[in-house]
Amino acid sequence: MPAAYVARVSRIVQDRLRQTPYYDRAATLVLYAAKDNEIHTGLLLADALATGRRVLFPRVALATGQLLLVRVVSPAELAPGAFGVLEPTGAETVPVASLGQALICVPGLAFTPGGHRLGRGGGYYDRLLAGTGPQSISAGLAFSFQVLDQLPQSLADQRLNLILTESASYGAAPLVDAPSKWADPGGVPS
Repeated sequence: MPAAYVARVSRIVQDRLRQTPYYDRAATLVLYAAKDNEIHTGLLLADALATGRRVLFPRVALATGQLLLVRVVSPAELAPGAFGVLEPTGAETVPVASLGQALICVPGLAFTPGGHRLGRGGGYYDRLLAGTGPQSISAGLAFSFQVLDQLPQSLADQRLNLILTESASYGAAPLVDAPSKWADPGGVPS
């Protein structure tokens, strides 16, 4: 995809997420560094840092097959890591179980409106999400063409709470304390 298109759609998706009540309430934001043509998260990073939120990025622990969540206070703290993805270089890790009211942004190859996700096959995000508490909200960030009616699933797969694209938002898996107004008919914001 052309870089300008990816940047434009990424901006729309990030703005859509920032307009949700879940973003407003999140004291902690878990972001990812986009690989290839994934939705970028740079605007979310800048906004979260400017508003004093705790920002975490995943670092792959190859020996255990887990994602470690590491605090980031500047984009300069990201460097190429496992699988060629930018990872945090800091030392301050946060246990997944203690995230509290966190908003966890999740990349993927494909999603369903019901919150199912197809990743790259390593199961890293599924293991991460399995360890989060009920106050954490997971959001898949995607292009509209990545949302399909159904995907293959295994017992280890974790459903996401939200799926956001440039043209729609889907409230997927059950949300704790879900606002009654969460319903987005779609459409591209002007």
